[in-house]
Amino acid sequence: MNGMLASVRNWEEAQIALNAHVDIIDLKQPSLGALGALEIDTIRDIVTNIDFRCPVSATIGDLPMQADTIFDAVQATAKTGVDFVKIGFFPSENWLSIAERLRKLTTKYQLIAVLFADQNPDIQFISALKQNGFSGVMLDTMDKQRGSLTQMMPLETLQTFVTMAKKNSLICGLAGSLRANDIATLLPFDAHYLGFRGALCAEHNRIQTVDSQALEYIRQLLRLS
Repeated sequence: MNGMLASVRNWEEAQIALNAHVDIIDLKQPSLGALGALEIDTIRDIVTNIDFRCPVSATIGDLPMQADTIFDAVQATAKTGVDFVKIGFFPSENWLSIAERLRKLTTKYQLIAVLFADQNPDIQFISALKQNGFSGVMLDTMDKQRGSLTQMMPLETLQTFVTMAKKNSLICGLAGSLRANDIATLLPFDAHYLGFRGALCAEHNRIQTVDSQALEYIRQLLRLS
C-alpha cells in the first residue's frame, strides 16, 4: 500500500493535511532548500497541536555533511516529539561516519535517511543504514527545477531501491517533485509512502501555500489505487 506523505510549513497547512487524513504530515520549509528546516519552536508547536492524530516527520535542513553538526540537529529535532526525523545525505564521502555517529540516537528515535536521485546516490548504502539502526530511507530530488523523481532515475533503479529497503526491513518512501501523473507509474513499486509538496500547492509551486483541493485530489488518487 502506498501511503501519502504531505509536506507542510506551518500549522495552517498542517490542518489541511490533517483534515484530509494523510498518512504522515512532514514538516519542512521549502523556501530554504530541498529539506529546509522549520524553527524548532515551530515544529514543537505543530506537534503539540496535532496531538497524536497523525504521525509527524520533520527535516533537519540542508546541512553540511559533518557528523557532529548532523548529530546535534537530529537530537534537537527529535526532542520536539516528532515521530520521524529526516536527514538528507547530500553528496559527500562522510556518509558512513555520519550513519555510525547517529547510531546512538537510533536507539531512541526513528531516523529516516533521504538520498537524492539526481545526485546518483549509492543505494547499496541502505545496508549501512540498517546496520546503524535507521528506521527508514527515502528517495527525493535535490534540484526541484529539473523534473520529478521519475525523470531523475531509471524506473528499474527505483524498483531496486524499494526492494532493497524492504529487504532490510526499512520504511521506504519515494518523493521529489511528484505530480499526479507520477502516481500510476510509482504505485506498482509498492513503496510505503509517496511524498508530495509542489503538487499540493497553488500553481504547483512548492513555496506557495498548500491548496486544500489540490491536496484532496492527490489523496483521492492514492485512495483509489
